[in-house]
Amino acid sequence: MAELTPNPAEDRGAWKSKLGFILAASGSAIGLGNIVFFASNAYQYGGGAFYLPYFIALFVLGIPVMIIEFSIGTMTGKSFPVAMRQLVGKRGEYAAWWTISCALFITMYYITILGWALTMFVGAFGGLLTDPAIAPFTGMDTPTDGPNATVYFFGMIATWAPMLSVAAIWGMTILILWRGTKTIEAAVRIFVPLMWLFMIILIVRGLTLPGGVDGVLYLFTPNMDGIMDVNVWQGAFAQMFFSLSLGLGTMVAYASYLPKDADQINNSMLVSFLNCGFEYIAGVAIFAMLFVYALNPAGTTLSLSFFAIPQGIANFPFGVKAFGAFFFFLLVIAGLTSAVSLVEGMASSLIDKLGISRAKGLTMVMVPGIVGSFAFALPNVIDPTLSGDGTLGLTLLDIVDHWAFRYSLLIGGLFECILIGWILGADKLRAFVNKNSKFNLGPWFNVQIKFVIPIILSLVIAGTLWQDLSGGLYGSTYDMEGYQWLPAALPVFWFLSTVVMSYVLTNRPTQEHAPHNVSNPA
Repeated sequence: MAELTPNPAEDRGAWKSKLGFILAASGSAIGLGNIVFFASNAYQYGGGAFYLPYFIALFVLGIPVMIIEFSIGTMTGKSFPVAMRQLVGKRGEYAAWWTISCALFITMYYITILGWALTMFVGAFGGLLTDPAIAPFTGMDTPTDGPNATVYFFGMIATWAPMLSVAAIWGMTILILWRGTKTIEAAVRIFVPLMWLFMIILIVRGLTLPGGVDGVLYLFTPNMDGIMDVNVWQGAFAQMFFSLSLGLGTMVAYASYLPKDADQINNSMLVSFLNCGFEYIAGVAIFAMLFVYALNPAGTTLSLSFFAIPQGIANFPFGVKAFGAFFFFLLVIAGLTSAVSLVEGMASSLIDKLGISRAKGLTMVMVPGIVGSFAFALPNVIDPTLSGDGTLGLTLLDIVDHWAFRYSLLIGGLFECILIGWILGADKLRAFVNKNSKFNLGPWFNVQIKFVIPIILSLVIAGTLWQDLSGGLYGSTYDMEGYQWLPAALPVFWFLSTVVMSYVLTNRPTQEHAPHNVSNPA
């Protein structure tokens, strides 16, 4: 791909090539959820019945919002909050800082999960996958000796050992980010191709299992009755938004290192297709294996990653340790590329706002981030019967994830579309995109940004909130003696702390930097 021409006088950073940017952006989008949660959603929503709505969501929601986020970055040459302040004023910056604050919470527990995956990767060389039997598991108060993945996982998180893995993941993340786009680009040129290679290995293994092809046929055979279910469409649109890492400012930060004349329609389509293509082949690999061994994938990303899939791998007739190591290493590198983009989105926002060095910006994210990640890894057993999550750390993670991840991306995307579509003006954004694109966006794009996408996101948010409020407070049924206050306190703490952080940062004076974007003379 063509080389990009950055401004040599600008110290903020720039991508050396379009390939580096595409790999980084697609690596950000491809994470733990792409590998396992897509297959879980497809199972829950009727296999092939989920694919058509998901494909439609790609064009109705995914690519248009990706174009918005890439354009915000290249129009301003700034990260999300400062860019929104420049384009739509103070309220835009406030909304952006709120999403960045939410990203901090998400990054904390996301890196904890990666730490667990790294620990399981080490365990794959030991006794983790030596016995495919489903050992009885009656709770953490009376643990069993069976070596299956479920027993291993809960035994692992009830120790302090994962703290070392969490620290290692944070160390790798900061190391990759230390020199900005230069080290990010070097890392993704290795990690992203490895993700595809390891997934292809798992596909070959899944399809060569007896009955594996039947699982793939089930996955791609549409159930027309399922397509008429409104929950299928709600799940598809929500999954699309989560899958592409939209609404958290990460794509804006990456695009801010591009030249101003970058073709954002082309970039958006490349990144979106790479992300969704990876999900489709991951669905083939994972679903074939789960179908062969009659495993139920209708669970969370956590349970599917650490319980069901390892159990399937343990049933392989040969190469159990190798395939187990392949899988957990795949989780680590896929998650690491996403963690890098999350931290970069936050650090670049602080750098642009406060006029500080990259080292100081990374430190300001890393210090609270490590503390939070350690909190989500606390091994104290507070729910020995496993009515919920067992340990204090996993309980904190479960409840915060339910609220922060479930709402922040969708709400952030809703505010983004409303502010850009109505305050900046969809016409202005479309004119900027068309000026540098081989394919022009028509007036239909204005309608999508101003009406269609906000309506869809509002309906998904309202439906999700209705489910939460009508079903009782999330986590309130867990048997946690002395910790029953957590389900009510954690969402309040998350919301108030993010609102306060966004208020404080918005009202800090912005230290101006010279814009780094330049036209590409090529």
